[in-house]
Amino acid sequence: MNDAPYTGGRGLVTKATAVAVIALALTLVGGFFDARRALWAYHFAFTYWAGIGLGALLVLGSFHATKARWPVVIRRMTETFSATGILFLVLFIPIAIGVKKLFPWADPQGYGLDGELLHLVEVRGPWLNVPFFLLRTGIYFALWIGFAWTLYRLSVRQDEEGGFALTDRQRRIAAVSLPLVGLAISFAAFDWQMSLDPHLSSTIFGVYYFSGSYLCALAVIILAAQWTRSSGLFGAYVSPAHFHSLGKLLLSFYCFWAYIAFSQYLLIWIANIPEEVTWYVHRNQGGWLVLGVFLVLFHFVVPFFILLSRDLKRDGRKLSVMAIWALVVHAVDVYWVMMPGLEPEAPSLHFTDLTALVGVGAAALAFVVWRMRGVRTVPVGDPYLADSLRYDPS
Repeated sequence: MNDAPYTGGRGLVTKATAVAVIALALTLVGGFFDARRALWAYHFAFTYWAGIGLGALLVLGSFHATKARWPVVIRRMTETFSATGILFLVLFIPIAIGVKKLFPWADPQGYGLDGELLHLVEVRGPWLNVPFFLLRTGIYFALWIGFAWTLYRLSVRQDEEGGFALTDRQRRIAAVSLPLVGLAISFAAFDWQMSLDPHLSSTIFGVYYFSGSYLCALAVIILAAQWTRSSGLFGAYVSPAHFHSLGKLLLSFYCFWAYIAFSQYLLIWIANIPEEVTWYVHRNQGGWLVLGVFLVLFHFVVPFFILLSRDLKRDGRKLSVMAIWALVVHAVDVYWVMMPGLEPEAPSLHFTDLTALVGVGAAALAFVVWRMRGVRTVPVGDPYLADSLRYDPS
């Protein structure tokens, strides 16, 4: 095994940074023509990628808390992507500055709210106000950054020291992190997505956001493992059995997302409360209905039957196609959830939707590769690494 620190990736960091700068600059240019539309596009991209980063931390926490040995070989990648919280804290600044252009509760008059909607915003005022919103977001990032960097540093330290003590410490910290980070991503979903539309009030919505984000975090791990298979990095030690287990998790969270999505729809349909039903009324007409049907078919039905194949799940290349698809359909899902708050009649694609999505994603890629440089891509000091390398449950 090549246990030397990773020294490559400089070119990729440079290229990804350049793409991020250019794409985000184009998004800014779009803001000069339509500030609100460009900011909504940026907020969509931020929420999509930040959710995946938080999902990676939850994946890492679940690996540790369950004392799983098989994922040790893929853990460093998971740790590194989890540590993107610092980057997303910086990327949140435009949202904090433009909060009144995004959220109706922050500027009821600017959004023309009146009657029942204005009353709903006023009733929720003690929770939905700018200072408290920013304070809560700060708490989410504090939990994210604190737990992710603690686990990352302990893992890197273990590369030199080895032994069981640091493994036990990481497991204890991860067990504490899971409920706290789970609450953080749930409340972030309420604040960043659900509050964009005063019509919706769903206590299950946080789990909806979590399920899609966790799914895509697994997809990123699969893609990274396949991408690095021929480079002598951690992917070279990922076996068909590892891909099989990752594929089973991917299938499980496709099912979990569908279960949560259906449960939320069913509960709101049964209750038939006017201020909640309107949220689905907007999404059951025109182009939004088309996207909704697309999600039913391609965020659950089609991938469900494809991922039943054992051979496919053991083939890194084929499983990577399903991972890419998971990232695509989750982007459609986040767009379908968020954008009707701005365009309730029908979706109207804007070039900033793409530039923001690419820009934030490229920035995350540059950060992850930069953070991988100088450390080993496999946690060589973990006492269970040998178990992971010979993992084969069949």
